[in-house]
Parts: sequence; structure tokens; C-alpha cells
Amino acid sequence: MNGSDRRTAAACPRPAARDSLYTPVRVVDLDLDEPSGLRSPGGSGAVDPVGRVLALVRLHGHPLGLVTATGTAGDSAALRRALVDAAHRELRVPALSTATPAARPSRVGRARVPAGPVTVSVVVATHNRVGMLGQCLDSLLRNGYPRYEVIVVDNAPADAAAERLIRDRYAGRVRYLREPVAGLARAHNRGLAAAHGEVIAFVDDDTLIDPNWISSIVEVFRADDRVGCVTGLILPAELETPAQAALHAHAGFDKGFATRSWSLRQPPPDHLFPFTAGAFGSGANMAFRTDVLRAFGGFDPLIGTGSPARGGDDLLAFFQVIVNGHTLVYQPEAIVWHRHHRTEEALLRQAYGYGVGLGAYLVAAAVREPHMLPELLRRLPGGLRHAVRRARAEPDPGAAGRFGHTGSAHCAAALRARERRLARLELRGLLYGPVGYLRSRFGTPVAAAVEPAASASASVDPSPSPWG
Repeated sequence: MNGSDRRTAAACPRPAARDSLYTPVRVVDLDLDEPSGLRSPGGSGAVDPVGRVLALVRLHGHPLGLVTATGTAGDSAALRRALVDAAHRELRVPALSTATPAARPSRVGRARVPAGPVTVSVVVATHNRVGMLGQCLDSLLRNGYPRYEVIVVDNAPADAAAERLIRDRYAGRVRYLREPVAGLARAHNRGLAAAHGEVIAFVDDDTLIDPNWISSIVEVFRADDRVGCVTGLILPAELETPAQAALHAHAGFDKGFATRSWSLRQPPPDHLFPFTAGAFGSGANMAFRTDVLRAFGGFDPLIGTGSPARGGDDLLAFFQVIVNGHTLVYQPEAIVWHRHHRTEEALLRQAYGYGVGLGAYLVAAAVREPHMLPELLRRLPGGLRHAVRRARAEPDPGAAGRFGHTGSAHCAAALRARERRLARLELRGLLYGPVGYLRSRFGTPVAAAVEPAASASASVDPSPSPWG
């Protein structure tokens, strides 16, 4: 933080004061046709929050949007009424009698896939976060979908804690693999090599999974055989710290509540398409037809998190799905709840890392798909101008208030300064990204993108397909 930032921050009252810069927000789940009350993210149980509340509003399980209210101790009914009133005031809520599951607006495409259950492999990559991993798996195993397997890939672990967790708590329900070489792309490729499902889905170990997540993903793949990738809605699991709120507002995890699709057959009115991979979704919530992902070699280990390029492997996979003739669909009913980093230092590192990963992805896209290089060079100046405008833009005051930022004009100035700083860090990372890619490409040994399944190491449960 520079001197000006410190002086601005110092002008803001402490959190206990009346004009505090940030008030913690409790995140809850509310279905308008279920009078039982509010639930915690991931469907783990009922909650009775006090203070500021951010609620995901649903109808018949279909997500409609986010609203806020304030709860008081011992009066959960009043809080629910306030959230329901806010939903009807701020969101487009269809009538209960007409909002049947068959009429959900999120259904896409044309029904061309033959009937019958689709088998799904869910890969959870983890690295030294056994507490979060257990909570993630508990939420994932609450999914009611009938035909899925769960594969945990332990990436360069410091100890055997994750392996013990799987043995002791999830034996017979979760397969364990160890990938000794650090890198998220390598961990994902280890899971891809071992997967048995027709569809392979990926979530991070710091997420909580909605009970309808798998079925919502399968719904899209079944609707149209041209779909090669599905991404989903990522919401915050908690907003306890200013850094968590700032990251959610800045990073654009929330892609909205309307289904969207992208393909070369129907390009959107976006002068950066198909290089705007960040608009398609995030690696914390993505799924592919397994054969499609394997066909282009899985994830590029040169640009995964844990490499000098710091990320971008998910963006490259989205890009390759589209340029190889498939459709990518954003499905807001496929929900995961992400636990953002809690500290300011982690927030700054993540903002810079996003930029590095984006810059590395653009280089990797040209390397992987050289026929797209002329298009990239033609669109790159516009992309850089967009990044510069974002670094200079004012933050959205509505989003800031929703995610817990409140207070005086001085505190609003501090918030603007932080948002600009994050955008500048991302821009600096973007410019460094090509260097990170070159360091990764020429400075470290590179394993095959997708290794044969037989080479998977340290498999605690090397069982055949659970479907026979």
C-alpha cells in the first residue's frame, strides 16, 4: 500500500464505529416455495443468522438472484420475510403456479442426446487443505445424482493427511490419487486419465457443492450433443473479511443468473471473442465431455496454478472447446460456493496471479492453435485498451454495498483506491504473463499433458469403474 492509500485508509473509522468500511455478511440460501427457513451454502443445514445477510433466492430450486437484509437475534421469521419482500421488489419472480421445473428458463439447446443416465466423474484437486477438503466432499456426496464417482487428486502434498482422510472417512465412496509434481493442471490431468465417466467435472477443494450441481450439469449435456463444456455459477460461501468481499466484487466469479452459450457458429457481439475466455466461467466450476477434453490433451501443465505462469489452464481449455467446433454453456443452476482468501496479502497475490494467468493463456492459445494467431494479434490492442479502462474505472457502488462495504465518503474513496489497485495489479500481471509462460516452457521439465491411466501413482482405491 502506498502512502496515499495508507492515509486514505487511516481516515476511515475502525470497524466498530458507526461509519465502518466493512461489515461482515452472512451468506444464506432461500427458496421461496420452501417455508422451512434459510439454509447455509452447500445444503448443510438450517441457519438463523444475525446482522447483514446476503441470500441466494430460488424458486423450485432455480436461482433467481441475490438480495440483502439484516437479521436480529431470535427473529428468523422476520429476516425471511424481509428477504422475500426484497426478492419480489428487486428480482423478477415468476408466479408459483407457473414456475414449474419444466418451465425453467435455463434449459438450453435441442434434445438430441439419447435417453439414459450419463455417468459423471468429479475431480477434486487438493493441496494441504484437509479441513476444507472434508467439507467439500461432505457437500459433494449430498448430491442425489445416481451415477457419479468422486476422485480426489492430492497435489504435491506435504504429508499424508488427505490420504488418511479418504481412508478413514470416505472409503468406498471416494478414490484417492497422488500427483507428486506441483501444478493444478497436472492434478486435473491425473484425474482425467483415471476418470470413467462420460462427463468429467472439476471443483476446487475450497468450495461447497450445491445438492443439484451434478444433475444441472448433466441436463445441459443431455440437451445438445454439440455442447463440449459447461460452466456454472460461483457464489461466495462466506464474506467475513474485506478481502473476501473485494475479491468477489473484483474477480467476476458471479456470471449472472441467465443461461448463455458460445460457439463459432453463433459468435456473440464481442470484439474479443473467442479470446475472452474469462467471460465463460472459472476452473472452480467446470465440466467437459470426457472425450472432448482428452482429444486436445487435457489441461496445459505449462500454465496451471503452481507453475511460473500462475494459471490460465482453465481459460485455455474453454478456448479450445470453442475453436474446435463445440459449444460452451454457462449454466447458473450448477452452483458452487467458494471460500475466498481471507487476507489482504492473499487478495493482492490473487489479483496479480489472475493477470499473469490471462497473459500466459493468450500466448498458450497462439501456441496450441497457431491458426488463431492472426485473430489474436488483430484483437489484442482492443483487449489491452479494455484492461487499461478497467484499471481506471470506478467500482460499482451497488456491488460494494451488497458485499458488505458501507460508510462515509472517505471510506468510499478507500474502496475506490483498492479497486483501482487490484485492477492495476491485474494489468501488471497481464503484461508479465508471456514471460511467465516462457519461464514455464523453457525453465522447467514438462511432463505429458495427459499421462496414461496406468501410470497414476499412489492410488488408494484402484478399483475398476463403479458402473461395471
